[in-house]
Amino acid sequence: MYTAIMILVVMAGIGTVFGFILAYANKKFSIEVNPLIHVVEDVLPKGQCGACGYAGCAAYAEAVVLNPEVPPNLCVPGKDAIAKAVAEITGKVAEQVEPRIAHVRCKGSIDKAVLSYEYKGIKDCTAASLIQGGPKGCKNGCVGFGNCVNVCNFGAMTMGENGLPIVNEKKCTGCGACEGACPKMVIQMMPANAMVRVNCNSKDKGAIARKLCTAACIGCGICGKNCSYGAIEIKNNLAVVNTKICSEKCHEATCLAKCPTGAIKMAAQKQAHGNAINLKATV
Repeated sequence: MYTAIMILVVMAGIGTVFGFILAYANKKFSIEVNPLIHVVEDVLPKGQCGACGYAGCAAYAEAVVLNPEVPPNLCVPGKDAIAKAVAEITGKVAEQVEPRIAHVRCKGSIDKAVLSYEYKGIKDCTAASLIQGGPKGCKNGCVGFGNCVNVCNFGAMTMGENGLPIVNEKKCTGCGACEGACPKMVIQMMPANAMVRVNCNSKDKGAIARKLCTAACIGCGICGKNCSYGAIEIKNNLAVVNTKICSEKCHEATCLAKCPTGAIKMAAQKQAHGNAINLKATV
């Protein structure tokens, strides 16, 4: 009994001594934290998406407060409102943030795209892509297992019944997390005000592309010939839109008229706006 008591006394004494040592060390070697770092962090949306180039909101908050060269407008999900708030806190000037959204460059749904084989492995796009480039005949198309949906911290993406991801443009912050998660580079960040988008990522020649997917771009170039501003060109058998020219100059998407597969479409927001205008006119 006496031995047990002595052991407890000794352990308590050692604990007390080490406690004082740790307290002294903490005070001696503590680093004063700039209180503005916590203020900026509280303003940020906490998506931890990394679109700013830093490992989370806390890291960006520290950098923008302590480093005069780090601009206050790097939080893509926060857009102009957050950029202005961070600028006001840090005393910096925030340039305007261009709104952008995620675009799925594939319409090769289960009813339109040909399968090379039946995949029965892990439901993961990257894992499936390791086996002969994935189950789809088009090796540049969406694999369809939702890696992009899983990494979206803003609930802006869901998987549709047709096997393709759906972007909720009202919720999409343009953070780019989904873009980085796609092994096929099907997801592309685009300016929110772009007039048209190419819904295909195929690099196959026309006849092969059409055989593998009825919604594929066949690289015929008709869209480019019908573009009044030279904003579309064919690269690697695929129509590519210069979004800067498209958003700044185009007011009427003449490129859509003669696309044989419907691979190029008006942006959903632009289409809705156009329908609203037409409805208002008919009323």
